[in-house]
Amino acid sequence: MKNIGIFIITGLLAAPASADEVDTETVERIEAYLASIECQMDPDDIEVEDDGYDLDDVICKGGNQFDIKLDKDLNEVSRKAE
Repeated sequence: MKNIGIFIITGLLAAPASADEVDTETVERIEAYLASIECQMDPDDIEVEDDGYDLDDVICKGGNQFDIKLDKDLNEVSRKAE
C-alpha cells in the first residue's frame, strides 16, 4: 500500500505544466517587448487568456504602473493605468 502512495505522489510531481502556464520563450519575448517600451514586470504576473495575455502590474519609466493586454501575437491591444 505504501508503494501505491509513492507512485501517486511521483506522478503528481511529474505532471505536465498547466495549459495556462506561459512557456519560457513567450516570457522572454514579452520581456523583450516590455524592455523596448522601457517597462518591466514580474513574469509571474503574466496571465494567459483566451485571446492573448494579461500583464498585471507593469512598471514603466517614470514609475507609472499599468495593466497591459497583448494578443496571441504579442501585439499590445490595451493599456490601463493603475
